[in-house]
This record gives sequence, structure tokens and C-alpha cells, in this order.
Amino acid sequence: MPELPEVETVCRGIAPHLAGARILRFETRRPDLRAPLPERLAERVAGRRVLAVRRRAKYILADLEATDAAEAETLVVHLGMSGRLVLRQPDGSAPGRHEHIAFATDRGTEFRFSDPRRFGMVDLLATARLGEDPRFAALGPEPLGDDFSAATLAAAIAGSRTSIKAALLDQTRVAGIGNIYACEALYLAGISPRRRAGSLGPERLARLVAAVKDVLTRAIAAGGSSARDYVQSSGEAGWFQHAWAVYDRAGQPCPGCDCGGTVRRIVQAGRSSFYCARRQR
Repeated sequence: MPELPEVETVCRGIAPHLAGARILRFETRRPDLRAPLPERLAERVAGRRVLAVRRRAKYILADLEATDAAEAETLVVHLGMSGRLVLRQPDGSAPGRHEHIAFATDRGTEFRFSDPRRFGMVDLLATARLGEDPRFAALGPEPLGDDFSAATLAAAIAGSRTSIKAALLDQTRVAGIGNIYACEALYLAGISPRRRAGSLGPERLARLVAAVKDVLTRAIAAGGSSARDYVQSSGEAGWFQHAWAVYDRAGQPCPGCDCGGTVRRIVQAGRSSFYCARRQR
């Protein structure tokens, strides 16, 4: 599933072409993805100007202007497991089998949302009440924002007996981090994914927050990780998978030191965790 860096990369790729543009045509080729599409979605979106394109957690948000018929609304897109939102030049070709949504703007650009597994989501919500939606109301701070610090993380995990790996994946504690980047940040911080979250002291928390920000920043600069289906808005793959230190590297030597250890794989709450038991304590 695309995580924060992949979604941020897509947002940055489409924003220069979509923000400020007017959507001239919006087509839906099926009534649902993971959930039913909003009623009259195409009719409600077509003709409206996009005020801004942004990201919250793993969601792509396109804010639409208010009209005489509707208040300001936000088009909400989640890529799910296999979703792609690709920018292309119109060539008159019909959408492909898995391209379930297509829309064009007055700038002569076209966007197609494909999702072979249909685990993605597209919704339309009132912008003023976006934070009240259950998908957004309980989200934790953005890990690249000033609100995410050692102090806020300490408060979020105080007394928690869950593993620190599970805590990082809990979107109510911090938003947008997924399995890949939790593994990579814990490795960089030298913290075992097995360690109980509530046991981390100020020094370890400071290292972990810095590691999270560093890993996510480098991943965004690399265009994200193309482990399976993900591509950038240009259709190109990301390349941060080539910089992974431990994720999906089970059995390989620890890359960051001369500890002599190898990367191990364990399963935590049904998810694979990769780490070096000698380096990470």
C-alpha cells in the first residue's frame, strides 16, 4: 500500500497541473471501488475549479470551489493497495480496463485513476467539515510537521504496552507512516521493533523522531518506493526501494555498521518487520 512518501510524491506531481485548473470533464466507469462512489459524483465535480491539492496522512485532497449549487467541497482519493493517479496528455484513447475514473481540465491535461484490486477510495466531502469525517477526525499529527516531536510522541505512547513498531503504524498516534518506513526509521534510530512503546525514554524518542523525518524526507526526494504497483503521477517508478536498509532484506548483512549481524524478519500483528538484532535494541 502506498505510504506517506508515495502519496506526497503524487500530490507534488499533480498539483502544478491541477491546482487552479477547472475540471471540464469527469467520468466514472463503475459505481464503486472499495466503497460506493458518491451519488452524482461526475455531475457534482465537472465544471468546478480546483483551489488546492494537498495531502493528509495517506489521502490525496483536491479542494473544489463553491458554486451557486454547492458549498466548497474536497475530492478525497485513497490509492488503496494498487491505485495509481497518473497525469497524461489527452490522445483520444478510451480508459483501460482498470482505469475506473478519468477527468480532464481546461489546461489540456487529463488524469486517470486506475485500481486493479479496487481497494482504493474516492469520495466528495464538504471542505469545512472534513475534519469531522471519521477517516480524519482521529488522525495523529503529520510526521513531517512541527506538531510531531519527541514530546508529542511521548504523550501519544505513554504507558503503552504495544510494540513501538505497532505504535508507529497506529494512525491515531502519527499519520501516514506504514510498514516500510516504520522499519527503516527504527533501524536508523537503533531501536528494536519489539521494544515496548511506553518504555522509550527521551533520548530514544528524540532519535526516533529525527529518524522518521529523515527517512520520509529522503523517500519523497527519491519519488517514493515502487515495491509493487506504485508509480509517480508521471507513470515512472520511484527508486527509494534501492536505498532500503532493512525492509525486505532478510538474511543480508546489516548495512550500517560492522556489527556482524544480519537482517532478520519477524511477524508482528500480521505484518513483516525487518531489523538487525545487534544494532537495534
